[in-house]
Amino acid sequence: MMILAGLPTVIIEYPTQNILYGTFSRRTYGNNSARFMNQYFLLIACLQLWSRITPVSPATTWGPLIIIFIVSASKEAWDDYNRYLSDKKANERKVWVVKDGIHRQIKAHEIHVGDIVWLHENDEIPCDLVLIGTSDPQGICYVETAALDGEIDLKTRVVPSVSANLSAEQLGKIKGVIECPNPDNDIRRFDANIRLFPPITENEKCPLTINNTLLQSCYLRYNDWACGIAVYTGNETKSGMSRGTAEPKLTAADAMIDKLTVAIFVFQIGVVLLLGFVGNIWKDNQGLKQWYLMYPVEGPWYDFLVIPLRFELLCSIMIPISIKVTLDLAKGVYAKFIDWDEQMFDHETSTPAHSANTAISEDLGQVEYILSDKTGTLTENRMIFRRCCISDTMYGNDNGDALKDVRLLNAVSSNDPDVIKFLMVMALCNTVVPIKSNDGTVSYKAQSQDEEALVNAASHLNMVLISKDSSNAEICFNGSKFSYELLNTLEFTSDRKRMSVVVKEGQTGKILLLSKGADEAILPRSSPGQQTQSYYEAVEMYSQLGLRTLCLGWRELEEDEYKNWSKKFQDASCSLDNRENKIAELCHSLEQNLHIIGVTAIEDRLQDGVPETIKLLRNAGINVWMITGDKQNTAIQIGLLCNLITSEPIGQLLPINGKTEDEILRSLDRALATMKSTRETKDLAFVLDGWALEIILKHSKESFTKLAMVSRTAICCRMTPLQKAQLVGLLKSVGYLTLAIGDGGNDVRMIQEANIGVGISGREGLQAARAADYSIGKFKFLKRLILVHGRYSYNRTAFISQYSFYKSLLICFIQILFAFLSGFSGTSLFNSISLMAYNVFYTSLPVMTIIFDKDISETTVLQYPQIFLYSQAGRLLNPSTFSGWFGRSLYHALVVFLITICSYADEKSEMEELSMVALSGCIWLQAFVVTLDTNSFTYPQIILIWGNFLAFYMINLVLSAVPSLKMYTIMFRLCSQPSYWITMALIVTVGMGPVLAFRYSKNLYRPSAINILQQIEQTNGCIQTSMNLEPALKGSNYQPLLSDSAESTR
Repeated sequence: MMILAGLPTVIIEYPTQNILYGTFSRRTYGNNSARFMNQYFLLIACLQLWSRITPVSPATTWGPLIIIFIVSASKEAWDDYNRYLSDKKANERKVWVVKDGIHRQIKAHEIHVGDIVWLHENDEIPCDLVLIGTSDPQGICYVETAALDGEIDLKTRVVPSVSANLSAEQLGKIKGVIECPNPDNDIRRFDANIRLFPPITENEKCPLTINNTLLQSCYLRYNDWACGIAVYTGNETKSGMSRGTAEPKLTAADAMIDKLTVAIFVFQIGVVLLLGFVGNIWKDNQGLKQWYLMYPVEGPWYDFLVIPLRFELLCSIMIPISIKVTLDLAKGVYAKFIDWDEQMFDHETSTPAHSANTAISEDLGQVEYILSDKTGTLTENRMIFRRCCISDTMYGNDNGDALKDVRLLNAVSSNDPDVIKFLMVMALCNTVVPIKSNDGTVSYKAQSQDEEALVNAASHLNMVLISKDSSNAEICFNGSKFSYELLNTLEFTSDRKRMSVVVKEGQTGKILLLSKGADEAILPRSSPGQQTQSYYEAVEMYSQLGLRTLCLGWRELEEDEYKNWSKKFQDASCSLDNRENKIAELCHSLEQNLHIIGVTAIEDRLQDGVPETIKLLRNAGINVWMITGDKQNTAIQIGLLCNLITSEPIGQLLPINGKTEDEILRSLDRALATMKSTRETKDLAFVLDGWALEIILKHSKESFTKLAMVSRTAICCRMTPLQKAQLVGLLKSVGYLTLAIGDGGNDVRMIQEANIGVGISGREGLQAARAADYSIGKFKFLKRLILVHGRYSYNRTAFISQYSFYKSLLICFIQILFAFLSGFSGTSLFNSISLMAYNVFYTSLPVMTIIFDKDISETTVLQYPQIFLYSQAGRLLNPSTFSGWFGRSLYHALVVFLITICSYADEKSEMEELSMVALSGCIWLQAFVVTLDTNSFTYPQIILIWGNFLAFYMINLVLSAVPSLKMYTIMFRLCSQPSYWITMALIVTVGMGPVLAFRYSKNLYRPSAINILQQIEQTNGCIQTSMNLEPALKGSNYQPLLSDSAESTR
């Protein structure tokens, strides 16, 4: 037990004494040296401080390294400063606390565990509180939790019974003990107990749940005041425990760049060892004989390492030092393009697309599997009560609207007992909160769209829920009011798939159990002897129509039965050990022998554009799976409506089901055999439920993995949030790049598990959107996110990364070729200033023009989604394409070096002059390389490419005017010589001529699908809709992006 000194009001008892009082954390700067490439360049920079081995000034590496560190650190410092301001504002916010009945204001960071905090309407809750009082006479408190869980509907919190009848004066003087668990980040669970000391109460223990808490970052609404006891403060609040930096995701492109970097590093080590070996031999055989080289006859023991280390420093630029900053900047721009896309703005909800993760845009261009939720993602999540079955009678079948069915309306007006009981269950068995306006009308606030639809439907049928609090509810039916005491609420969970309430009728005193839930959770619990076949048939028929079904039941409880059960339930509710399971067992024991009263059917319409979007994505070669908690037949009907699956005879749905484990495993084997034998002739898909998946993952995971790898489409129904995440993880484990999309809190685990998470800002709130890498307003925007932004981002990243290696290899190969003329001594052809400027300025800015480049128009991309196969298969960034850039850099290095040497290697040429000619040749070549690889030109592109080209000459002319530099007068002399310009023209002609000839012949005789579309766009300005791209797309078959490592993680 922990007694807080000086705080005699309330004692807080934890299982372990591990209390840290409220301070808000501040994150320090990220340590850039922790990254491998930065460690590598830091080592190179340190080696350059050794004057004996460095061939150039240390500034050539230290300068770019410092610039990169400053850029990265500046961004992190800015983020940290904004966090500091936010923390400071939160810490210094004024809050009211009560001590010994006296109200006083303190700063938020001065709140201690055990303090009584007094809140007023619209106040932000400063820490986690146990609610003990409110201005509402019924003890109800309304809180807005959007900042915590993203759910936009107000939540109701209730005062625990032990303090329900205390006055405001008594609340300020209470004393007691709260037993609560150690701090955690579970915002949906709080298993604790409270005991208040006499004379306030009788010292009885009262259970506390999450419904009795006010959590930090939420807001008090519609209550004049509320007060609570602080239980967690500072970083130990549930909100504080949930904070933290998400694990960075490594994209498939980044993984390929890492592999290429390792390959270049190995190549570099080989070159260094070879040149170092040759250099030492030349030194021993020739160098010592040349007096002007001044080699010592007797050197130190490490003398044999000097030349290899010099070549290591010369060759270190093979790995471009600026590639990370360049790619980070480009990715930041990609994310902004998504944010600024007006065609992805949802005007209905005023919701723009948003990129929360700026590092993975190119992964969107390589998506192989999309795993989508159904409700609220493919559908609108606007629930409309359409049909029902009451006591074997179906309503709404004729006109599709039960609320207009004359037979049902007549049954209501004639007080049919079964219909009345059915409507009573609809009105009372829920967590809906009625809100009465000034004009007397009643509206409803619900956390579930289904419950809101049911209560509104009951209201239309004259069963109106008028008022409701934690202990009482009142309904009005046909003008007569009926009151009920709410004894217990058995809450819905994804495991139970049902909820119940225990009520006591005010007039008769009867105790009733009212239940509703999924058919498999309610119908098997019917009373012995009741015929339920008609309800099974109703559920089957409604689900065939794509409607969501719920079954309703009730039974009367004997008073002794209820008392015995209630005592056990009270004990389980007060337990701090395994409370959830104990409560579930007691709920199970009570929810038996139900009298099934009826079935409801609710419509949830498809969103606009969903069928077209899924068709487009599937044509792009992306496999689309639906993963839902809904019933199988409902999911299948939605799948047919949205083009996810195809009906017979073109398509075939393979069921994986059975009543026993053996039957399920045999159906899995049959589905796998059928999929392998006929998938080329039919559009196949498989369907399974959560129970089947549980058995399969336990006994036949390997077979199911094989099935998943050959299935373009699947419908997985009755899935729990954990199972959704398991399916994503299974596909990731075999190397496929996955995208998960959903709209609700039950989709968060799946979204976070996937390589790319997309959240829809829907009616269930923003919880999924906040947990995701990207958020959009509607499912239809997914086609632009993937096919347009993802594809362009991948193409641009592929060029930027390979070009970065190309320009570094080019200058490095020239240095290596120069070694043949410098006695393999490790001497640099270029001066330190030129090398530093080359890496940071001359070659980094032009490549940024590619972030605006589009190889084909957006309209063409969406018209021919098959073109997505190029980026999906990684055909623009792989060892094969990189070898092309590698060969180009080697060829261009030979061209620049040989032409320069032949033109200027005479006795009158200075070393600096030769260096500047070679550097100029590199700049000329790279300007043409970027220009010719650019598919579309904009003003920023022209300015960056040729403006940078002119800046090269302006900067070097200025440097040539400084007498203290070795470059003094060099550029002036070169620019005045016609031979210099002839040399540049010759370098460009010889360097780019073969490249242009190869490209022309390839486009003429073996054009790719991209080349075909580009040519048509350039000539006609439009695309023929009947054009067949299949021949050009041959060879696009691919294996998983990371197929070489089944255990790879991105």
